[in-house]
Order: sequence, then C-alpha cells, then structure tokens
Amino acid sequence: MKIDHVTIRQLKMRMKSPFVTSFGSVQDKQFLIVEVKDANGLTGYGEGVAFEVPWYTEETMKTSWHLLEDFLIPMVLHKEIGHPSEVSTIFHSIRRNNMAKAAIETAMWDLYAKQNKIPLATALGGMRKAVEVGVSIGIQPTTAKLYEKIDHALKEGYKRIKVKIKPGLDISLIRAIRERYPEVPLMADANSCYTLENLPLLKALDQYNLLMIEQPLAADDILEHAKLQKQIKTPICLDESICSYDDAKTAIELESCGVINIKYARVGGLTEAKRIHNLCEENNIKVWCGGMLEAGVGRAHAVALTTLSNFVLPGDTAGSSHYWEEDIIEPKVEVKEGLINIPHEPGIGYRINFSALDRYTVKQHQYS
Repeated sequence: MKIDHVTIRQLKMRMKSPFVTSFGSVQDKQFLIVEVKDANGLTGYGEGVAFEVPWYTEETMKTSWHLLEDFLIPMVLHKEIGHPSEVSTIFHSIRRNNMAKAAIETAMWDLYAKQNKIPLATALGGMRKAVEVGVSIGIQPTTAKLYEKIDHALKEGYKRIKVKIKPGLDISLIRAIRERYPEVPLMADANSCYTLENLPLLKALDQYNLLMIEQPLAADDILEHAKLQKQIKTPICLDESICSYDDAKTAIELESCGVINIKYARVGGLTEAKRIHNLCEENNIKVWCGGMLEAGVGRAHAVALTTLSNFVLPGDTAGSSHYWEEDIIEPKVEVKEGLINIPHEPGIGYRINFSALDRYTVKQHQYS
C-alpha cells in the first residue's frame, strides 16, 4: 500500500434527537472523515469520532485534526506499507490519541480491502453473514419518553436495550423498566459516575437481572472494578478503562470484569481491536462492539469488526435511521429483525453519498 493523497473533512450533522448521558448532551455532532487515496484513484474512508468536548476521553475533534495533520499523516503518506496491520506499529511512538489514530488506520483498512476486492469483514477475518444488534438509549426527559424509545426499539427487533444511568436516576429507573419489560435483555451504562462508596446501590442492581453494568467506576480504573466485581453478581463491562491490549490483559488478570466493550476508535483502530478480541476469546471474556454516535463510515467499520467470532453479545451498531434523517453512506445501515446483514462489496461495503458529504462538510484540507 502506498498513499498518494489524504483528505480530512470536518462535518456537522444534526441528530434526530439529543443523546444525553451522565456527562453531557449531543445533538449537533461534529466529527472528521479521513480519505486516503492511492495512485490508482481507489479511496479508503475512516471516521474520527472524538467529541468536541473531552468528556469521554481526553481527545477532541480539534486535537484529532492536529494529530492527523502534524504527526500521523506524515508518518504514512507516500510510504510503502505492506498491510494495514502495520499502521498501529508505525504510530507506536505517538502516545495515546487513539481516536485520531483510528481515523486514518481504519481508512487504510478500507483501502486495503478495496485493493484486494474483498469485504472489510473478510479482510479482518470475520465469518458472520449477519450480526445481532442492540440499541443504546440516552437519558430521557420523562419515563413516558423512555418507554416510547424502548417500545420503538423492540418493535424494530433490537436484541438488547441499553439505558444510561446516573446518581439519582438509577434504581428507580431500572425498577420501572423491569416492571414494564420483565424479560427484555437489559443493561445499564453508568459512564464512570459511581465510586465504591455507592456499593449498596450497585449491589441493589443485582435483583433486576441485568446483562451487565457498564463502566460503573472511574474511567481510568481497573483495580477498584476488580474489588466491585467480587461483591456484585451482575457482570461488570469495562469500556473507558480499556484503551489497549495491555489494559485488557490487566483487567482479565485482576478479574475486574466479565465483559469488555471493544470500541475500535477508543483502542486506536481495527488492528488493536482484533488483538483485544482474540485475548478475550482465549480467556472466555465475552465482548461486544460499542458505539460513539458514528455516522455511516464509522458505523460500517464497527459492523465489519463485529463479524469476528467472539462478538457474542449484541452491539450498539444501531441502524442509521436511529440517529440520522440522512446519512453519508448509501444504502443506509439497516436493521431487520434485530440483524444487520454484512455487505458483500469490497471495503466497508457502502457507497459514499457525496452530495450529503459535501453538504455537511464545514472544513476540509488535502495533503499530498
């Protein structure tokens, strides 16, 4: 592989409704699209999913652009690269900034698959023809609105419901959902808003038969999650704590969780995501693929990753229409009876809707 041109675009797209978590609300989503082009004109696409505010990780959309422009693009532009799995090694000298790395690393995976005329899922070693999908529902203004969201998701066939919780909106919320939906596969996402001082509350969640509780304690913690997991029956799922293969290895050795949410952007790309997937499979730790409110390009990469064998729990790769009136890919990512069928076309398997891409672009620059 040899990259002749790289283009970064900054896009702004309005979500159908605000997505609210314990740390903030998003409706006008700004993000990056990275395009890598070879001498034959083939183009691979990746998505930079960092938020404008550093509330999920330390990265922002602006820091991602800075890292790409000043460091990451110069490291791969016009260089001979044998395989996209080498990109993470090339970036090894750059500390963290995983979402910036993933934005261009995934684009190079897409290009590689197109060059070899195979679907990205095949290039990654995926075997599934379709993947099960769950849905993530942000904090709602009323319980009635939450029920409306859950009813709609179940009607569309989603295999699992995830709801956001926070102090003051946790036990009562889960109890209400369980009373109305006693059998629905349900999990709670805390986004790091509790401490071990909340142990009685977290233990009380055991009675509601949750699939898991996601990231209850600090984002950079693995040790206290191990202490917590020993005292509650509900499996802990680690998200923000797992930024690398080494983090996953430490969590497994300390028995800090029963499940790991693998977001390729959080760990620096598809190569590191695969390594973590394989490690978890070897250690009987279930994994699933989380979401970052991606548009179509990022969502397509997540769908391809989820075809790997140990993604045994439904992910957050909801269909495009769950978030957007119009996406930047064609066709949209569609969920049918709780499943997304894997496209057969080379690369991510979806065409870019260039009209939409241009309309939502607020800034762009090409590097050659």
